[in-house]
Amino acid sequence: MTDCNHINAGRRGLLIAGALSATAVAVPGVAGAAEAAHSAAQSGQAPPVLMKVSLNVNGQRHSLELDTRTTLLDALREHLHLTGTKKGCDHGQCGACTVMLDGQRINACLTLAVMHDGAKVTTIEGLGTPEKLHPMQAAFIAHDGYQCGYCTPGQICSAVAALGEIRQGIPSHVSADLNAAPSVTPEELRERMSGNICRCGAYSNIIEAITEVAGRPA
Repeated sequence: MTDCNHINAGRRGLLIAGALSATAVAVPGVAGAAEAAHSAAQSGQAPPVLMKVSLNVNGQRHSLELDTRTTLLDALREHLHLTGTKKGCDHGQCGACTVMLDGQRINACLTLAVMHDGAKVTTIEGLGTPEKLHPMQAAFIAHDGYQCGYCTPGQICSAVAALGEIRQGIPSHVSADLNAAPSVTPEELRERMSGNICRCGAYSNIIEAITEVAGRPA
């Protein structure tokens, strides 16, 4: 009789576990929140700290309430659904997440969104549209400056900002004369774009695209 009780108890546990699993699949949001709360309670961790932050993204003001650990990249992709900015290495090494923050290029995966309350952010969606391309977007198409396209949004944002740096007279590590205005040379562009990796190897075409745009206003 004892063995039968153990068997029945085991069957009941299995059925309960199956029902809970089915519920989790059917209601992923609720299940995820419950699981997160349960995990936090089990580990003794404090609940996430939320903070309000306002961002001007591509000319539109957004008010968000974010976990203070949310990166700018995740705020753009997961909260504002601007998925043009890509998540590559998530360690600031590939440049796929490059956006412009108050006019300066930045790896969005390496900075927290709450650090930039009131900032102006420009992503690939804010540079141009399929109907009205930014000159850099058009040049990348004309010169085949991409293959798989995954790194292209970051490449284009970085390229636009790099030309802005040259126009401002900001030298790079390969600038021969720090007192002279930097020139748009292949060496300068390669150095300034070195933080943006293209695993397809379209580097020469990217340089050609940037060089073409350098002679006209962006």
